[in-house]
Amino acid sequence: MSFNIKAAPPSVPVWTRKSSTGAGTQQGPVDVASCQTMKSKPLRIVSQTYGYVFLFLAGCLLTTLFNSQQVESQNKPTTISLAVPVKPDKLKTFPPSHQQPSKEAVEMDFLKNLIAWPSTPLLPINLSWNDTSDPAHSSFTVLPKRGGGQWRVGDELEVLIQIYNFQGVAGKVVDHLNGSYSALFPLLWEGNVQVEVILVHSSEAVTVLDFLSHSQPYRVYFQSLFRSGPLTETTNCNIYIDAPQEQLCNYTDLYTGEPWFCYKPKKLSCDARVTHTIGGFEKNIKPQEEMLFQSGINMKVSIPLSSHPNISVHPRVEDQIKGTNNMRKNPSGYYYHGVWRPLDGTKLQQFNSSKAASQCLRGKVLHLFGDSTIRQWFEYLISFLPDLKNFDIQSSKQAGPFIALDYTNNIFLTYRCHGPPIRFANVPVAQLRYIANELDHIDGSPNTVVAIGVWSHFSTFPVDVYIRRLQSIRKAVVRLLSRAPDTLVVIRTANPKALTVYEALTNSDWYSIQRDKLLREVFKGLNVHLVDAWEMGLAHHLPHNLHPQPPIIKNQVDVLLSYVCPLPTNQTKENL
Repeated sequence: MSFNIKAAPPSVPVWTRKSSTGAGTQQGPVDVASCQTMKSKPLRIVSQTYGYVFLFLAGCLLTTLFNSQQVESQNKPTTISLAVPVKPDKLKTFPPSHQQPSKEAVEMDFLKNLIAWPSTPLLPINLSWNDTSDPAHSSFTVLPKRGGGQWRVGDELEVLIQIYNFQGVAGKVVDHLNGSYSALFPLLWEGNVQVEVILVHSSEAVTVLDFLSHSQPYRVYFQSLFRSGPLTETTNCNIYIDAPQEQLCNYTDLYTGEPWFCYKPKKLSCDARVTHTIGGFEKNIKPQEEMLFQSGINMKVSIPLSSHPNISVHPRVEDQIKGTNNMRKNPSGYYYHGVWRPLDGTKLQQFNSSKAASQCLRGKVLHLFGDSTIRQWFEYLISFLPDLKNFDIQSSKQAGPFIALDYTNNIFLTYRCHGPPIRFANVPVAQLRYIANELDHIDGSPNTVVAIGVWSHFSTFPVDVYIRRLQSIRKAVVRLLSRAPDTLVVIRTANPKALTVYEALTNSDWYSIQRDKLLREVFKGLNVHLVDAWEMGLAHHLPHNLHPQPPIIKNQVDVLLSYVCPLPTNQTKENL
């Protein structure tokens, strides 16, 4: 299990386990904790600190206010034209006082409050390395079971984490006011258990990440190539450009209202735009701030265990079976012998043979939309199913679009990347399409599967941008399910990743956990299914990776196919 824990002030994220339809939780610093038994691969579980528990409970009380807003307009949205670039985080949330705020505006405020992070102190000008959080000097202790006795399946294992700086001085922490955090691990199986805790970011690092979010939200920029005959020009592009309207080309989408602007080329028309590409990243941080993001030193580093107790988990007793489960929040699942075991009621099937997977997908149309993490499903399926052949349409190997056909089993598979912002190279403008618009061109049917994964490319931008994109996609999903209720819609969540300085400043897990929480909340209550890539990545023994390794992808696709071909209620799961 993974969780973020933060040293010093409460500014590090904590991954908290939830059901696959719930939102992941965050708190204090960033750490990863994992449990494993003698019988299985390591189980990583998320924990949360007391301060975050309060925030999460407050969020639960508010979610009921938004259940009704899942019923969106069934009609295609009217065309929208924005003549002037408007900074996304400066758009007015509410209309004048004499008007009622829209459901989207009310939800926007709610969602932003849902992921609000505890404020962290500003870093001193003369920041000293020795005063920052040091995982090597820190430690954690497994606490005795409350009430004594043996550990049983269904109990919670409590761990106390003490964070120190490089001088060995305990930092001030809000949770217990003594430099410590508590992590809770649900015990899900019998056997011997080991616990691992990893510091992902220190509180000082989170201070930097939070500052970048507000002061440099457009630090990732893009470019477009303009061409007319032998003439070519390249200009910078982004969601928002601080320049007079007459200097810009306005590419705001007419249906979704998604904004996009480029500087006008000097000699060519705005209509001459032919490609989109990632431009670069402006890394405007001080050297003493950059030292807070060192892999193996103070970023994603294991915290040592102060002692090595023998934790043996015994079977449930009769009172536990009859009574209420002791665990306050179950994780969405865990790995046992390398196989994901959902705890949300999904009857997972293992599609270990291509024959079984082809049989499941026979007569199906699968549309995959999103970033490269959901493109991995396309790549896995065409490599796993021998008769599913990739049809070469001379598209970009990174951005697609891709099409694969299995004539024997009548399987049709597609992948298309989402519209900007997207950090891909040399994408033809004709292929820059927004998911909401693509969904409106799908008829839908009992044999249609739509899978969506959108998160990674939105991490540096104001959270308003991501929320509006999710709201736009949700409306299209509602329209699709209204005209074809038997269409299967699957949402892939975010996942943790390895971190370098660049990755931390542009795509940190601290950014991702917030987007992940928003994603879950926006689609909660709809007739959609979730593939919890976040917990499936945290819980696996393999290292975190933006593009999870094949064993994790195999488990994700098994969950997807289990939704496509669910077992009858009276049938037990089995290997296929």
